[in-house]
Amino acid sequence: MSQTNSAIAPQYVQLAKCPTGIQGLDEITDGGVPQGRPTLVCGSAGCGKTLLGMEFLVRGATQYGEPGVFIAFEETAEELAQNVASLGWDLNQLIADNQIAIDCFYIDPTEIQETGDYDLEGIFIRLGLAIDRLGAKRVVLDTIEVLFAGLSNVTIVRAELRRLFHWLKAKGVTAIITGERGESSLTRQGLEEYVSDCVIRLDQRTQDELSTRRLQIVKYRGSHHGSNEYPFLIDKDGISVLPITSVGLNHGVSTDRVPTGIAQLDAMLGGKGYYRGSSVLVTGMAGTGKSTIGAHFAAATCQRGERCLYIAFEEAPQQILRNMRSVGLDLAPYMEKGLLQIESLRPTTHSLEQHLVQIHRWLSTSHPTTVVIDPISNLPLTGTMMQTKSFFMRLIDHLKAQQITLFMTNLIASGTPMEHTEIGISSLMDTWLEVRSIEHNGERNRLLQVLKSRGMSHSNQVREFRITSQGLELVNVYLGQGQVLMGTARAIQEVADDKARVERQQQVAVRRRQLEQQRQATQTQLAMLQLQLEAESTEFNHLLEEERLYEAAMLQDKATIAQLRQAD
Repeated sequence: MSQTNSAIAPQYVQLAKCPTGIQGLDEITDGGVPQGRPTLVCGSAGCGKTLLGMEFLVRGATQYGEPGVFIAFEETAEELAQNVASLGWDLNQLIADNQIAIDCFYIDPTEIQETGDYDLEGIFIRLGLAIDRLGAKRVVLDTIEVLFAGLSNVTIVRAELRRLFHWLKAKGVTAIITGERGESSLTRQGLEEYVSDCVIRLDQRTQDELSTRRLQIVKYRGSHHGSNEYPFLIDKDGISVLPITSVGLNHGVSTDRVPTGIAQLDAMLGGKGYYRGSSVLVTGMAGTGKSTIGAHFAAATCQRGERCLYIAFEEAPQQILRNMRSVGLDLAPYMEKGLLQIESLRPTTHSLEQHLVQIHRWLSTSHPTTVVIDPISNLPLTGTMMQTKSFFMRLIDHLKAQQITLFMTNLIASGTPMEHTEIGISSLMDTWLEVRSIEHNGERNRLLQVLKSRGMSHSNQVREFRITSQGLELVNVYLGQGQVLMGTARAIQEVADDKARVERQQQVAVRRRQLEQQRQATQTQLAMLQLQLEAESTEFNHLLEEERLYEAAMLQDKATIAQLRQAD
């Protein structure tokens, strides 16, 4: 019975995929676009449709050994080669090597006169010849809407496009067709109803003067795929798509500990420092030493021979190096060795999604074990609080999955509660340190405390710390006169306590001398009394001996007299 059930059990067949080679896109499509089928890429002008199609061909030729054909309806081969040269792609060389073929169709509506029935057989022939000559596996048609602009008989064009898409399937090539976005549909002419296996929508939005490109898999028949909107970047390496969903809470954890770079702070954290792969937050007002604590952690990472990525949103790299030298911390040798990478940029340079994509790219190129972000308090300028918290949730989950320790500083505005972050991410932190400054007697002094540190024993004491020319120094908070004393008040009280201690020591010394003198006098008296006692004892014994001798003599005399009387 079991064999029969096994024989008739349905078998799941994975849909054949064609990897695009585009960073992140293959991840959210679960392997790439459908192999041997057309895929529609739609969007408004300037959103990256042509570049996506071109990168699909270039990656296919250079990474997967699959030649491709690019049919352009708007640009020439020379223009396309110039456009992608900045990305490091030598399109002319790929053409010369028969890896890519570009065929351009220029259609000028003013030069076309429609009479009777017609078809697009010419495109079929030219495309078929290019595919057969190269043995092409990939095809890009960009942008198909141009055909509609040149030919007014929409019915014929649509019928011919339907025939073209079926023809591409029959040829067994994987095709990407780009189309302009319509008012109420994905494309102006409703191409999605013809290319329905996979539809990718590209979008470019501007909010608060910040532009963000987004990608969404609208439809993918027969395959699992991500359905969210994903931000993507276009830079010198091409297109990078970043999944915005969180990795989840199933990441591994480590019991390894990494030093903080400050021995006294390690002691406050059970003597070993932070957990590897944990998230650390330092909050405090301006000037409390948050950046200095972060720089010490970065230096400790490099001292172990590990890499650190330092992302600064307020200071330039050279400014950071100069400032840290004033506290005895020279970070330049670590940068020269490639252990420390400092990236400085303004928060408003990118949107939150673009920042996330950029951080992912830095992580993939530098492979750090720790990341320092200083500070995070300006990031809400590029999005709402909800978007900012979502940004950090995705970043923290990704770093935890990679076992990368994250150290962040957050500026607290004056007058706000200290144990508070405007972004509301303190609950996501594994270790939370708070630094504050207290004004007293005309001076400011710094304090540090561990608000929480999950999974380890940690000190509940508030510690005073000093920024010196030799680095950071944590000292025990001085308690005196029923209050916590710091700075000058601490020094004055310590001097007063030292003076009182010296006076007490002097008093004890004087009393000790007096008692010693009294002891010596007493011992002398005891010695004299002992001698007197011994003399008196000797004299008494002498008297006893004399008495004994006297008695003996008397007895002897009596005996002698008695004898004499008997003699008579």
